[in-house]
Amino acid sequence: MENPSDSIFINRELSWLDFDSRVLALAKEKSVPLAERVKFAAIFASNMDEFFMVRVGSLYDQTLLKNNKLDIVTHMTASEQIAAITPRVAELQAKCDKTYQHLLTALEANRYHKVDFSHLTKQQEHYWKAFFQQEIFPILSPQVVDQRHPFPFLRNKEIYFAAMLNSKTDGTYYGIIPISSQFERVLFIKNPDGTTSFAFVEELIAHFAGSIFNKSTVQKSCLFRVTRNADITVDEGMMDHDIDFRDVMSELLKKRRKLAAVRLQFWPDAPQEIVRFLRDKLVVPADRCYAQTTPLDPGGLFRLASRVASDGNPALCYPPAKPIQAPASYDLYTEAHHHDVLLAYPYQSIRPFIRMLMRAGSDPDVVSIKMTLYRMASDSQIVQALINAAENGKEVVAMVELRARFDEQNNIDWSKQLEEAGCTVFYGFDDYKVHSKLTLITSKVNGKYHYLTQIGTGNYNEKTSELYTDLSFITTRQEIGEEASAVFNNMALQRLTSEADTMLVAPLRFKSVLLEQMDRQIDLARRGQPASMILKNNSINDPEIINKISEASCAGVRVDMIVRGICCIKAGVPGKTENVHIRSLVGRYLEHSRIYCFGSGEDMTIYIASGDFLTRNTERRVEVGVRVDDREIARKLRGILDLQLRDTVNAREMQPDGSYTRVKPKEGDPPVDSQMAMYGYFQHGFDLPAAPAPVRPARSPRPAAAPNAVRPAASASRPVQTAPRDNVRFRGLLDSLFGRGKK
Repeated sequence: MENPSDSIFINRELSWLDFDSRVLALAKEKSVPLAERVKFAAIFASNMDEFFMVRVGSLYDQTLLKNNKLDIVTHMTASEQIAAITPRVAELQAKCDKTYQHLLTALEANRYHKVDFSHLTKQQEHYWKAFFQQEIFPILSPQVVDQRHPFPFLRNKEIYFAAMLNSKTDGTYYGIIPISSQFERVLFIKNPDGTTSFAFVEELIAHFAGSIFNKSTVQKSCLFRVTRNADITVDEGMMDHDIDFRDVMSELLKKRRKLAAVRLQFWPDAPQEIVRFLRDKLVVPADRCYAQTTPLDPGGLFRLASRVASDGNPALCYPPAKPIQAPASYDLYTEAHHHDVLLAYPYQSIRPFIRMLMRAGSDPDVVSIKMTLYRMASDSQIVQALINAAENGKEVVAMVELRARFDEQNNIDWSKQLEEAGCTVFYGFDDYKVHSKLTLITSKVNGKYHYLTQIGTGNYNEKTSELYTDLSFITTRQEIGEEASAVFNNMALQRLTSEADTMLVAPLRFKSVLLEQMDRQIDLARRGQPASMILKNNSINDPEIINKISEASCAGVRVDMIVRGICCIKAGVPGKTENVHIRSLVGRYLEHSRIYCFGSGEDMTIYIASGDFLTRNTERRVEVGVRVDDREIARKLRGILDLQLRDTVNAREMQPDGSYTRVKPKEGDPPVDSQMAMYGYFQHGFDLPAAPAPVRPARSPRPAAAPNAVRPAASASRPVQTAPRDNVRFRGLLDSLFGRGKK
């Protein structure tokens, strides 16, 4: 029997919790500015909310089935996974509470004082009591639970005050006060000495709640919050094929609010009588009840971080770093017709792409615009560009994925507006979620059709384009346009795409292509030739890919993996993955781009894609990617990977036991922040190319050259453009990274 320590597999849920622990680590990292540390604590808590709503909710559903499905990687049952998750969550929550106390101390040192309602002066007591009676009390809705009053429905992620009450006539009963989202979560007071006091509204209500129920009857009390399962399915709503899919989703969103409770949080310590009462009513086991000193709602921490940032103390926030704007004369629509273009967010602005859509919508030669829409901004200029194109008489086709979790209502609303404007809207597959990032603009010139295709790693969302690192590849290559056209036609007809050469299209032409590329590197290594792979994505748990990576390692292929989140393969296990090196980058921006690179030098083959190495992406979603044959852009992509492999600020490296250790610069070397250095890397991103880039024929790669043969494209000779003021400081770092300026 295999020794568990020799296994290369890690459970998905435990790996996700490890990722969230890396987020939490930034909340206590002293090199991170204070307001940003508070924000990372909020992100940790927000991530944990989603983890329980989606992952634990799904596992809970599985425990109710007769055939308890096993985890595809570690073969644990749902019950076993929940049993492993709960103590790890308790451990992380204890770390978060400790980190929160350090944050309060740091805030105090920077003149931000948290109101402690258990130690108010008489003057403070008078002030807050008056505030409570005038601003809070009139809109509270207290409820009692006794023989005549049933237990109320408790909303997902809302905070409640609970009290155990006692009266001479009715004995023991309970009171509940909803602290709804209509309240301002954090209250701020500017003090005469220039300091700022802040108070969480739920603590204020808890302090004065006794006056609501009659203080003499309140025996014990606490604040609590319930988290409900949000893992809904559309299957049961699609039995009647005449029903509108939007109506099905709308009904399911209502249902989500009433799904089973999967977690109870208490602040600070809850009396056991109240815990037992709530557990009994909500049917939550004891090991999913957590006491904490951190605020129950992460929204309060987000609000606190925002206030500190807005007060204008630059030392407490990240330095400004705005997306590089294209020159006023830059026209992406025209440039893409002359050469392939790569945009990198958030380092470059998304505005040229929006202007390209607007330009296409008014171009008399354009006959149609097709686009997949997964997550859109609430005020989307991109969708507005599609609406304008439809109003200009263009055929506009939008594949809207209504099942984008937590964005369903936003997508329902946009789909209605698109239809009202005359766009054709369809919703993809019954069994496959469409996660693709694909745009196709078709023109007709002199009787012939021409395509402009955009393939990206991230959503068409102006807001996230400034927070997530993503790539957008734009080309007018006819063969790519033809393949993209086939993808759209297949989606409209509920067909999967089974044939493609330059493009990756999951589920039939995605994993298989990448496995073939891995096999080529394995063959090179077995023949004694240089072989390597660099795989950058968000997550990996596909067992077929994991086993292939292990096979590559055993054959002598150097495998570097940059995996931000879930990583179900261990690195450095002797005889199995000893040539696999895994790092996670967690920093100012959310690493979101997917780049898959095989080999190096002139024989390097490189792809960008919308899909990760999760089985949901490789087998149950429609994902798209593209092989980048433009050598200049390919070198630029490789340069991004090389830079991230040098990172000593945001990187943590996996150890053979699956744990992560922080990567530190060698003694005497400057720290490398790959995210900030990218501003310098793309400072000339909107320049015109010096010469047309040669196109590599679409064929299998030849034997690889030396691993270090490729140099980043930033070192190539390019026209000089003055960098934006915010980005000048990154040039020196970039020069030192790639050895420029040395003789």
